[in-house]
Amino acid sequence: MSKNSALTNLELKPFDANIMIRFVGEFNANLKFVEKTFDVKIFQNGHNLKISGCEDNVNQSKNALLRLYEAAGQGDEISKEILHLCIHDDDSISQNQEIIIKTPRKSIAPRGKNQRLYLENIQNYEINFGIGPAGTGKTYLAVAAAVDALLKEKVDRIILVRPAVEAGEKLGFLPGDLSQKVDPYLRPLYDALYEMLGTDKTESLLAKGIVEIAPLAYMRGRTLNNSFIIVDESQNTTKEQMKMVLTRMGFGSSLVINGDLTQIDLPKQIKSGLSHSIEVVQGTDGVGFTNFSSKDVVRHPLVKKIIDAYKYFEEKTRS
Repeated sequence: MSKNSALTNLELKPFDANIMIRFVGEFNANLKFVEKTFDVKIFQNGHNLKISGCEDNVNQSKNALLRLYEAAGQGDEISKEILHLCIHDDDSISQNQEIIIKTPRKSIAPRGKNQRLYLENIQNYEINFGIGPAGTGKTYLAVAAAVDALLKEKVDRIILVRPAVEAGEKLGFLPGDLSQKVDPYLRPLYDALYEMLGTDKTESLLAKGIVEIAPLAYMRGRTLNNSFIIVDESQNTTKEQMKMVLTRMGFGSSLVINGDLTQIDLPKQIKSGLSHSIEVVQGTDGVGFTNFSSKDVVRHPLVKKIIDAYKYFEEKTRS
């Protein structure tokens, strides 16, 4: 073994045999994935593991295995998503379990320090901005927080807002009534509600107006009290629309504004309302900001690589 190589032992003490079954995966698939990711060799003998390879890789793989073992110990089935998160997340899973949102259909916990900070900010501030690329959990966690607030009777209703593709929201050419015109743009929000509450419960709340669809163009003049308001894809708002949204919030309400400044669909001569509002309200007491990056992506690992590739290309083009 060369001077740069290392060998370390990892002794596990599971209180339940099923933990080791979940930990190693079918046909030891989880251990093989860790081996491939970090270019190490893992030898298993019962509850004991030996890891050999480059010293840095051995240390990283050991930390990943400990996170994986902790996830298995919490009763989680080790899905591909959890496996990737355990490997790429530098924060320990125990830290991430400080906040757990329990909905009728599932429990939701933040993955990584930025998701945790995001939920902490939502708990502590009445207005919050979640800024970053697709796949970082901004929308999903905001819906989870909204459902939690509704079920605990902290708010009376959930208001879902998302601009249409065109900043001016020229929806007249689309078929159907107002809800049918806007529904396609709110699909990610609906999907999250269905997953947390179930289809029947979600449809019932929509029918009663407890969950409300509120296109930006129809919010002017309203004051939204005792509501949890989520504005998604806010990078496609104009400055005027964003100011209008920020001034709609009434007493007892929470407002979460999400957006990705790398995916602005506005005409080039129109400045994004999200970008402008960050400049205006940054540092204002009572307003929270969470900035996500490609490291926070919880989709397929290729999504992170694609985001990084686009960022590198755009920076290279500008220079």
